[in-house]
Amino acid sequence: MSEKQEMIKKLIEMQKKFIAYEHANGVTQEEYFTASEGHELNNYRQQFNDLAMKLVDVAHEEKGSHR
Repeated sequence: MSEKQEMIKKLIEMQKKFIAYEHANGVTQEEYFTASEGHELNNYRQQFNDLAMKLVDVAHEEKGSHR
């Protein structure tokens, strides 16, 4: 599996876990943006965003374009 496919797979897994958590528990703004250490959503938003931006960079690199 290519690096790009691995990143897409990871993003989908992260999103599925988030949706399952949200359906089971609901998510407040505080949990999403500033979840405390040890909370299931701690750093979720940052990790998801970092991986998504890395995927964008790989896609641009493949096509020889810039963002």
